[in-house]
Amino acid sequence: MAAAASCGNTGSGFETWKANFAAQAKKAGVGNRGLQALAQSQYASRTIAADRNQKSFRYSLSKFMQVRGADTIVSQGRRRKASNPNFYAALERQYGVPAGVLIAIHGMETGFGNFMGDSRVVSAITTLAYDCRRSSFFIPHAIGALKLVDNGSISASTLGARHGELGHTQFLPGNALTYGVDATGDGRVDFYNVTDALASTANYLRKKGWKPGKGYQEGQPNFRVIKEWNAATVYQQAIAIMGARIDG
Repeated sequence: MAAAASCGNTGSGFETWKANFAAQAKKAGVGNRGLQALAQSQYASRTIAADRNQKSFRYSLSKFMQVRGADTIVSQGRRRKASNPNFYAALERQYGVPAGVLIAIHGMETGFGNFMGDSRVVSAITTLAYDCRRSSFFIPHAIGALKLVDNGSISASTLGARHGELGHTQFLPGNALTYGVDATGDGRVDFYNVTDALASTANYLRKKGWKPGKGYQEGQPNFRVIKEWNAATVYQQAIAIMGARIDG
């Protein structure tokens, strides 16, 4: 078995780590395209800075909703639902997840696709896998990102968020690989296509235990499934509140 690559807290050991991690990735089934993307990846200083400074989840619920533009997300979300009702109804029929929840996540994560990130996904996620702070959490996502390169969902230069989240709803790469759905039927799961991205999000929530027809506010059966999407309580509460307002 290949020796596990050792983590680091500065960029100085990143190239050595990558060489070791390549053996681990290959063993996990990553192919040539993925390994090439790993070789091209660079230590992402902005990702490390962002990881050390996550302030917004420490806000109160009302402050969090204000900072994240909840009222705008709700008003735009209602318009989006009204302009394409059949699309959201079809998703709810297939996965059981109401439009409001999917729209709230879409609005919260990327302002409905207006900003999907400016960091290279592979570099960001491999940097986090190398960084000692949460290495074990991010290693499977780094492997996932390399496999997404292999299957053509992303490339070495695809841009996403600072923590390597990608597409319209900002999937972590390991989750993207596991729960991605080719809803357009073009043979590729494209998280930068809104149809694939929202179907994948609905599929993720369903597979995590979403109960069709049950409530999703705090204390109701589906609230715990929102926790699977994001671990921050204020985020979960905000999605539940905005979702109900959009669906209302």
